[in-house]
Amino acid sequence: MAKRRKGRPINGVILLDKPYDMSSNSALQKVKRIFFAQKAGHTGALDPLATGMLPICLGEGTKFSQFLLDTDKTYQVTAKLGVRTTTSDADGEVVAEKPVDVSSEQLAIALESFRGTTQQIPSMYSALKYKGQPLYKYAREGVEVPRESRDITVFRLDLLRFENDEVDLDIHVSKGTYIRTIIDDLGELLGCGAHVANLRRSAVGNYPTEKMVTLEQLQALVVQAEEQEVAPSTLLDPLLLPMTTACDGIPVVFIDDMSANFLRHGNPVQAANVPAEGLVQVFVGDNINDGEFIGVGHIDDNGLIAPKRIVVLDEFLKTL
Repeated sequence: MAKRRKGRPINGVILLDKPYDMSSNSALQKVKRIFFAQKAGHTGALDPLATGMLPICLGEGTKFSQFLLDTDKTYQVTAKLGVRTTTSDADGEVVAEKPVDVSSEQLAIALESFRGTTQQIPSMYSALKYKGQPLYKYAREGVEVPRESRDITVFRLDLLRFENDEVDLDIHVSKGTYIRTIIDDLGELLGCGAHVANLRRSAVGNYPTEKMVTLEQLQALVVQAEEQEVAPSTLLDPLLLPMTTACDGIPVVFIDDMSANFLRHGNPVQAANVPAEGLVQVFVGDNINDGEFIGVGHIDDNGLIAPKRIVVLDEFLKTL
């Protein structure tokens, strides 16, 4: 007999405003407990010293968190010039200190070199893996491992403030871009060194900033629910965004009930107006508003929709 999962089978995405000095996993576990969710997963970790938008997928929504890893992101960062650290942020050990003699013109020229598509070598203090271990574990042991450069795109880089030895920037970047590395490279380019003094992620893809909530706000709703003698879910669940928001930008196709049943059982199906290749969001019905989202498929070599990430609801499990 299968072990019964603890928690509610609640599905959706909550936009957490992650607090300072908390790991993404700790924040995830707190949200999971507040919602009493069976499953939860985040969509790309924020450093403990960083704050801001951390989309957390609950329940079946965890199947689509990967697609949010591939989306672009926006950050506000304060760079401290004159000090270079081992981790390229305020948490690292100081490795070099130099006087800051940088003009506004020099800074503008340096920043221009980061705009557009460039190559970046990931930091040794990143979560990228080498031989099954994250790079930061090697870094903590003083071991340097080879890292390949990768293409990144800085869609927008705006200078907000340059005062003494501090630089405030607003940066919109592609997936896999390390802001710490940009700041470290900027410091080297300016000849004085630099590290991240403050970092906030303001946007992930097209998620609305105004939908972010703090842990304190979520916990306050739990207390409010107790005072009103209603289930916490009554006040918490309206904050959830649909699972489909994690798949923003993926083309949509529609299938009928019979095809949906085949797809749920792992079989490829036909559909009208499918793209030649790539991923598709699959809905049962003939429009998004009234249709049922059943997951994401990919177009196989025969032009059929094959299952990739399919929503499994309790009703379906009972039929197996």
